[in-house]
Amino acid sequence: MIRTAIVSAMHEELAAVLDLMPDEARTEAFGREFWVGHLHGHEVVAVLSRIGKVAAATTATLLVERFGVRRILFTGVAGGLGPGVAVGDVVVARDFVQHDMDASPLFPRHEVPLTGLSRFPADDTLSSALGRATQAVLARAPDLLGPQAVAEFGLHTPRLHMGLVASGDRFVATTAECRALQAALPDALAVEMEGAAFAQVCRDCGVPFAAVRTISDRADDAAHVDFVRFIQSVASRYSAAVIGEALKLL
Repeated sequence: MIRTAIVSAMHEELAAVLDLMPDEARTEAFGREFWVGHLHGHEVVAVLSRIGKVAAATTATLLVERFGVRRILFTGVAGGLGPGVAVGDVVVARDFVQHDMDASPLFPRHEVPLTGLSRFPADDTLSSALGRATQAVLARAPDLLGPQAVAEFGLHTPRLHMGLVASGDRFVATTAECRALQAALPDALAVEMEGAAFAQVCRDCGVPFAAVRTISDRADDAAHVDFVRFIQSVASRYSAAVIGEALKLL
């Protein structure tokens, strides 16, 4: 049986996934809690990624080397960058870039030295499963979230987007930063802090990887939603539902 890692960015999202696992057993490694069990007939390991690219890379490496996972699914939140990518929408990554990687003039901006790559692709099969799962979940979003959350966050017509996701070691929350990223990476749909690190490690290890991100804000001066409440009321419910649906397709 292929062992699948389910990685969450936030405690609330991990808790929502663990609630679906009937037999999770906790173990510790390198200061991290890993939960080994089953979900929808799959052998899984669930863990928090921790924040930032270095922490994410450590977690990814442990999943492959210590726990022997052979595919990784990541779920979390992100700031929207692309036109029409609104709060409450969901982005499934096609590829990843480190927006703060710049070893110029030795290497082109965004290229990871000694790899020849600036963009690391997600696995097509896993991304397709996440995309199909997301469409199914968004179709029943009003029932899943409830009328209060739909009204509070304006989630009347949530949409799926698939494309480039940018990662970096800073939380983007000003209009100036947002516009700079849009200028440098005009096809980027969303910005977060871990995905590109996971993608690079998984490429090195030959392990399929895909990620789904719920848009919590627009990564600009107007990003003043109640973040914790959004995670609890929207993102964690999306995460558990999408992961559950995706595993049924794999």
